[in-house]
Amino acid sequence: MRRLVPLLAAAVAAGCRGPQSMLDPAGPAAAAIARTWWLMAGAALAVLLLVLGLLARAMLRRQPAPPMARPERFIVLGGLVLPTVALFALLVYGTLAGRTVIGVGVDTDRVVRVTARQWQWQFEHLAPDGTVLARSLDRLVLPQGEMVEFQVGSEDVIHSFWIPRLGGKVDAIPGRSNRLRLRADVAGAMRGQCAEFCGREHAHMAFSVEVLDPASFAGWLDGRAAGDAGSTP
Repeated sequence: MRRLVPLLAAAVAAGCRGPQSMLDPAGPAAAAIARTWWLMAGAALAVLLLVLGLLARAMLRRQPAPPMARPERFIVLGGLVLPTVALFALLVYGTLAGRTVIGVGVDTDRVVRVTARQWQWQFEHLAPDGTVLARSLDRLVLPQGEMVEFQVGSEDVIHSFWIPRLGGKVDAIPGRSNRLRLRADVAGAMRGQCAEFCGREHAHMAFSVEVLDPASFAGWLDGRAAGDAGSTP
């Protein structure tokens, strides 16, 4: 039994990791989402255990319980006060976490224009004047530790841009540019996905994400600029 518990814990932990796991955050926005998920999961588990405990107590009681002196207190506290306090606390926490998720009030270091189409993602790194420094298809290269603003749009139908390990998702809508700010704090490879059903090839509309350290990213960007910013590898 002592060996079984560590094995089960390791299996559960391994299930929370991976290139597309929102429970394995690699940036501040994803970390805020993961904390919210764990908080809500823990609260739901606590409520479940409480209900099961009360149910077991009622089923195992051998003698009838004495009548409550003031049963209305149980209804008011358990049915009104507790849910109101819990929902208000969750609202406050979610509002504060939401500012981190969407990057409100944070200065950006780089701008990437994202264009979705059936069935492809195009990424363009932009200079301050709007000129394209580098362009790639289905492969997003990001600098580690820099806040990146994504300007997300679509050429055909509604898609949804999502990198689970970096943050939340944002819709790619034809004729409109939605903005999302993300920062990758961990170098390495991860995976992005279209999170909106967009047609028969939707399941294959994924893209790779490669986070490089600042020096490697600068070399990659210089190499693209020295070659052809319009090329797509």
